[in-house]
Amino acid sequence: MKAKLKLPLLSEDSADEKGRELLGNARQRQGRIPNMYAEMAHAPGLLSTYLHGYDWFRKESGFTPAEQEVILLTISRENACHYCVAAHSMIAEKMSKVPPQALQAIREGGMIEDAKLRTLAEFVQQMVQTRGNPSQASLEAFTGAGYSEQQALQVVLALAVKTISNYTNHLFDTLVDDAFAAYALTK
Repeated sequence: MKAKLKLPLLSEDSADEKGRELLGNARQRQGRIPNMYAEMAHAPGLLSTYLHGYDWFRKESGFTPAEQEVILLTISRENACHYCVAAHSMIAEKMSKVPPQALQAIREGGMIEDAKLRTLAEFVQQMVQTRGNPSQASLEAFTGAGYSEQQALQVVLALAVKTISNYTNHLFDTLVDDAFAAYALTK
């Protein structure tokens, strides 16, 4: 049987001082507190590290919004995180404008038609599956598609951030928020 934490969702009223500040900032930025954040707030350092790394990746990775979403969604699918697959699918479609075929292919484990996005997703998939030990051929395909070696390190940042969120969601079996429930994969 899969382990599941029983800690309650925290709010700005129930979290400790550090958690309260992080949740308040999240509510101000997003207009709500996602369930995942309400769980992570039990360990404010976890939530702070996640938010800081996620923000850094979004602003400084050098990837387009669509490429960022391909990375984050691929990691979440590889890690079988139902919560993050739903969240990043919604963001991919509504905000980052990932091509519909690419979004569907990642969600279903199919092949992405766009060659550059396919190469990106394949490199990310190999990074997850090999625990950061891709083949030289995979790295060369990644750089050959126009990505830099520095961006390979940005993939490591994305892996770290998604590991934090994916594993937290596994431990809690986090309920998918209404905002992206329509994108939840059927179990």
